[in-house]
Amino acid sequence: MKKYKVYILAVSVLIIITIIWNTLTEPGIKDLKSDFKEVAFIRNEQNTGPVIRIYAVSLTTENWEEMEQYGNYMPHTKYGTTRIYFFLSNGEIPEELNFGEVNIPERYKKNCIAIYEKDGMSQISIRKYPFNN
Repeated sequence: MKKYKVYILAVSVLIIITIIWNTLTEPGIKDLKSDFKEVAFIRNEQNTGPVIRIYAVSLTTENWEEMEQYGNYMPHTKYGTTRIYFFLSNGEIPEELNFGEVNIPERYKKNCIAIYEKDGMSQISIRKYPFNN
């Protein structure tokens, strides 16, 4: 009987170590190579309805796959909206954002290279150069 307890204890410890290892080695924003920096953030104070999060983020290179990964790593609330405006770090980037139809001031629109949006139904869209006509 004592032998079985040792085996059960050993297997339990191994399972716990595996769970901790998997948790600590999960990929995240810091693993991305484009050097993302959050410059501005705004969130509505609505805690009973849809939560709206808007970010302005700078990055060093136009890497569309990493922009989508970055957006997927960001917080999102069911039925809420997460919107990220991407800017190259060598251009002008807004330090303040607004709610409503227009989230960034007009003078920064020419520097926006992409908008990532996850809507209330968790549908993802990325628009490249959204303000270029």
